[in-house]
Amino acid sequence: MLQSAVPLLAVRELTHSYGDQPVCNAISFALAAGEIACLLGPSGCGKTTLLRCIAGFEPIGRGEIVLDGRTVSRPGFRVPPEQRRIGMVFQDFALFPHRTVAGNVGFGLAALPRAQRDRRVRELLEAVGLPDYGGKYPHELSGGQQQRVALARALAPDPRLLLLDEPFSNLDVDLRERLALEVRTLLKARGITAVLVTHDQHEAFAFADSIGVMHQGTIAQWDSAYNLYHRPRDRFVADFVGEGMFVPGRVTRPGSVELELGALQGEITLAGAAGPEAEAPMLVDVLLRPDDVVHDDTSPVKAQVIGKAFRGAEILYALRLPSGSRVLALVPSHHDHPLGEAIGVRVAADHIIVFPRLDPAS
Repeated sequence: MLQSAVPLLAVRELTHSYGDQPVCNAISFALAAGEIACLLGPSGCGKTTLLRCIAGFEPIGRGEIVLDGRTVSRPGFRVPPEQRRIGMVFQDFALFPHRTVAGNVGFGLAALPRAQRDRRVRELLEAVGLPDYGGKYPHELSGGQQQRVALARALAPDPRLLLLDEPFSNLDVDLRERLALEVRTLLKARGITAVLVTHDQHEAFAFADSIGVMHQGTIAQWDSAYNLYHRPRDRFVADFVGEGMFVPGRVTRPGSVELELGALQGEITLAGAAGPEAEAPMLVDVLLRPDDVVHDDTSPVKAQVIGKAFRGAEILYALRLPSGSRVLALVPSHHDHPLGEAIGVRVAADHIIVFPRLDPAS
């Protein structure tokens, strides 16, 4: 069956302000049915406000929100949240402490006959991995179990769209990413369209098909995790997503850039430019990720170890080059070098992303 060309959710030029202070500015994106997206960004970038606009809790000053072909928000008009068939999962779980797990999950199903409601609750508790917990109370559950109950409750009324506002932030780091993967698997199996809000890129990578990186009330880049990491459009995205350093370089001819670590050959993408290739000659800053810098004892270029973080199978080294420029390198952990030691390094980048030099005189 061909998928409809009409998106399930379309946000078009949405603008929202608190008084004279714009919080969301001309934001546009669309989600197909069954697509899982993430709004990723630091605190104060507008991502939660955007989610509240989609849910119907906030009016919009300009633009429109269209859900399943129907306009639900525009200036001066807003369909109430309870009429949008949108499910919400919150950061604090928001479970009713005096209700059992089954009572929480079935809260929004009061209109259904008792037998049908009970069947739906059992089905959802099975889906979230809590089939035997219906008679327990929220205080008897772990944080991860409470979050599963909150998810089951949000899914109970069969929403067209699920919105998740920092739902894993109160959980420990290991559980956070694991639960994000489990929730994604559940939503995909049920074909549910969802939008997650988070400041945690690892959650975003584990959860979403597409990610919108937000910055100062706008979407700086809407893309796959792969492209956000390897093909960032601006310095903010390059800094916020993943780890990396900017190293001075010079484009000497098409397909070649020289830097302290040696020459790089290949397609050189100038971030934010209309065309794919950086022109020569040009002074640039080259984005190097930790996996672009290789530890090589035979290399003539030596870098001093100025920091290290053990990560089990790998060590993330912070290195200072002879010029004073810094790079990061991800090295197998059996190469355990002390602070202050000089080690050989070379660059091996598959994606050469350059930015106009911030300080052309350097």
